[in-house]
Amino acid sequence: MIHHLEIYVSDLERSTAFWGWLLTELGYEQYQKWEKGISWRFGAAYLVFVQAEDRFLDVPYHRCRVGLNHLAFHAESRAQVDSLTRQMRDRGVPILYEHLHPYAGGERHYAVYFEDPDRIKVELTAPPENTCS
Repeated sequence: MIHHLEIYVSDLERSTAFWGWLLTELGYEQYQKWEKGISWRFGAAYLVFVQAEDRFLDVPYHRCRVGLNHLAFHAESRAQVDSLTRQMRDRGVPILYEHLHPYAGGERHYAVYFEDPDRIKVELTAPPENTCS
């Protein structure tokens, strides 16, 4: 199990608004908060967001460089994926692969892909449907 992930962000206030809303919707609770960072916890694992120093803001994040590609979260259901997708659109959150949504991950993978304020790709995936043959 992952203990925690720590992610540097370009604008802590903007990232706190985005991640605070999303993680609360997914059942996370705010865990720690200090001048330069904040975290949310679900069970024993937590996510930490820390303000990057100005001297490191010259090269923006890009998921195709070496490092993190994306974060993926479990949704409770397809209905939760749909509800959060609507809310993201209302908030102006960029939805990725819109023309393939909600099957951008394949015909049996119901998910929404989107970007956080620093363009980190995030995936919210519904559990597979029970199918009887």
